[in-house]
Amino acid sequence: MIKLSYNIDIYRKQLLDIIQLGDTIIELGAHIGNTSKLILEKYDDCTLISLDNSQEAIEQMAKISNTNFTFIPGDVRLHDIILEVYKITKKCDVLSVDLGGGYHPDTVFKVFYIWASTFKPKHTLIRNKGLLDFSNSIDFDEDNFKSENGYLSSYGGEGIPPQIKEFDLWTNSLKNK
Repeated sequence: MIKLSYNIDIYRKQLLDIIQLGDTIIELGAHIGNTSKLILEKYDDCTLISLDNSQEAIEQMAKISNTNFTFIPGDVRLHDIILEVYKITKKCDVLSVDLGGGYHPDTVFKVFYIWASTFKPKHTLIRNKGLLDFSNSIDFDEDNFKSENGYLSSYGGEGIPPQIKEFDLWTNSLKNK
């Protein structure tokens, strides 16, 4: 299942409601760790891998002390960062994407697509105003695809379409390593 929201309180509630004990969560756009802390307080038996590229995140995330928590500073659009997470876990139960909330829906969608295609989450939560506006504006007549998981199952294992060249990674390439 894929959930899309913009309001941070709704996003966090959805996230905390969907997580189950023992889940592996990948959090893209952890910022200064407020959502990370909520997850770790409620679910002490989950594995949380949080990523962010800001200097403020590095300083604040260093203060979080939990054996089930890993913070990776870096740009989630880069091949090396995806590969670093892939070395820790090959799958995740929940993918959380909060990259700026309201900005750059194209980037957020591309990031969602590559991470979800790679890690095949059961659930994905995305916080982005532009994608929510787009989704709420759609009037479906035909071709109504629906994925029951946290990734786009209609793509199968096809990997990234050739037109998305800025991503140098796709699911099948990891299987060959």
